[in-house]
Amino acid sequence: MLDVLNDEYYMRLALDLAAKAAGQTEINPVVGCVVVKGGRIVGLGAHLRRGEGHAEVHALAMAGGEAEGSTVYVTLEPCSHHGKTPPCCDRIIAAKAARVVVAATDPNPKVAGRGITRLREHGIEVDVGLLEAESTLMNEKFNAFITTGMPFVTLKTASTLDGRVASRTGHSQWVTGPVAREQVHLLRHQHQGIMVGIGTVVADDPLLTTRTAVTGLHPARIVVDSRLTLPLDARVVADKTARTIVLAAEGCDEEKRRLLEAEGVEVIPCGTGPLVDLRIGMRKLAERDIGSILLEGGGKLNGAMLEAELIHKIILYMAPKLIGGDEAPQSFRFQGREHMSDAIELERMSVEMAGSDIVIKGYPVYKR
Repeated sequence: MLDVLNDEYYMRLALDLAAKAAGQTEINPVVGCVVVKGGRIVGLGAHLRRGEGHAEVHALAMAGGEAEGSTVYVTLEPCSHHGKTPPCCDRIIAAKAARVVVAATDPNPKVAGRGITRLREHGIEVDVGLLEAESTLMNEKFNAFITTGMPFVTLKTASTLDGRVASRTGHSQWVTGPVAREQVHLLRHQHQGIMVGIGTVVADDPLLTTRTAVTGLHPARIVVDSRLTLPLDARVVADKTARTIVLAAEGCDEEKRRLLEAEGVEVIPCGTGPLVDLRIGMRKLAERDIGSILLEGGGKLNGAMLEAELIHKIILYMAPKLIGGDEAPQSFRFQGREHMSDAIELERMSVEMAGSDIVIKGYPVYKR
């Protein structure tokens, strides 16, 4: 039975532990665990890396013999199947815990309530749903990937108040301020891939790595380049810090493909052309265990991904600037809707500040 005050305190601690590992677990969820006995914390743990011990394993190992008769707080339902590691349910049962408090059930069809059932079958009291919304939001990328088999795509774009991502001459450094830019590097760390179009590479020659105040992980660099025109001296090719993948149309220049592959670039054909079939591209990236992508494209790629209904979340940074210019590039370029009632709307909106810049977050609702 839930003891709301105490249980929420310990579950928030478990959620904090999980949050600190965001970006480290690849396609696995982030999970935190706290073991409590007699009003004292005896074990703490978080899932840190795919293929290694889950949060419960670390926390119970710390608790040792004091795990017997304890309450285990875990942000996601303990697994009941053999994957890259043994079932966490068996570890909890062997430790003789008296009670388990679970924030959210696991959407993975291999688990999906089986872990909770198994614990109860062994006489362990299980309470489910405490701070469920927080846990679910924390694992939104994993939840989407495990249920759809497609990467969770977060679109990040930065514009002036009049909607321009660059000046009419193409100058774009910098639209937003240093606080916003630091946040974007953190977003890169928290996604497995960062995707841009070939136009961005040619115009800016970006490195597309993570450069945070605290050292972060580098996502795979994904370039959408239908005709395979990526220059061999581009920084995403010459720099070997991170993996580089190019999505191209079938029938692209085979000699260029060989040259890129000789540099360690992976070229993935996606559809018969003339443009990359983005849905095929996302599916092939998922097959390579890329479960989340930060889209930092230009207006054309952003618009194409939006029209293909492949974007799950939008983060828009707006700088307190006006730059004008009829030809200045914008965040989205696509055919557009004929009626306002057909516009793509965002739900679950939030607005905050990043230094002097406005940050708008929301989830697109596709009506067609």
